[in-house]
Amino acid sequence: MSAALEIIGLQKHFGGLAVTNDVHLSLEVGARHALIGPNGAGKTTFVGLLSGILRPEAGRILLAQRDITHMAPQDRVKAGLVRTFQVNSLFSGLTVLQNVLLALGEHCGASRDFWHPVTSRRDLLERAHRVLRTVGIEAYGERRIVDLPYGPQRLVEFAIALSLEPKVLLLDEPMAGVPAVDAQRLLTTIEQLPADVAILMIEHDMRVVRRFAKAVTVLVNGRILVSGTPEEVMSNAEVHRVYLGKKEQPRDRGHA
Repeated sequence: MSAALEIIGLQKHFGGLAVTNDVHLSLEVGARHALIGPNGAGKTTFVGLLSGILRPEAGRILLAQRDITHMAPQDRVKAGLVRTFQVNSLFSGLTVLQNVLLALGEHCGASRDFWHPVTSRRDLLERAHRVLRTVGIEAYGERRIVDLPYGPQRLVEFAIALSLEPKVLLLDEPMAGVPAVDAQRLLTTIEQLPADVAILMIEHDMRVVRRFAKAVTVLVNGRILVSGTPEEVMSNAEVHRVYLGKKEQPRDRGHA
């Protein structure tokens, strides 16, 4: 089976510091992969490189065997590489449904059709309602973002990401700032995402990583330290030394 996402020898420097240093990583179709690491490991830079916000100095990024290394962020989204952010980037004065419709309209080009507003497109309305049902927030459809608690707002982001029909979904600390009462619902929603979507999650809560991931990669000083199953990675003595703490007393939460 060909990889959904393949990263080959990715390099990025800031001044003399190698923040991403010869990184190789492959995600199969339907992968559930977690990326972890200590402060300063280079995780944020790595996600920026994948999403196109940053440009690498060397290496290649292949999406379903298509080279997207130098593709603009919006074109990567249209090609099937979608990300969520640590901080919500929603239109707070608009409703949940309007936020999803705007994303759909931009994705399919309908937002540039002056004569047929997105809200008049029955096909887009049906798609928007369908994705809200998938994420379990259709009841919030007519509520403004500003009136929602933070947990449901994060679910709106997932709805928008799904509406963009991703082949690969990058989840950048999806649990960040989410109250415990909403965290389980968020994780359940992630687990129920389509099985053919490859997911790379950047996360620090080891309980979430254990539950979500089939594979884990540890990034340290811009390099991959180790990859393997959650059990293999979390029993690795070097991982405990540089990230999890003493092997005899592993912590459930790592440091961002």
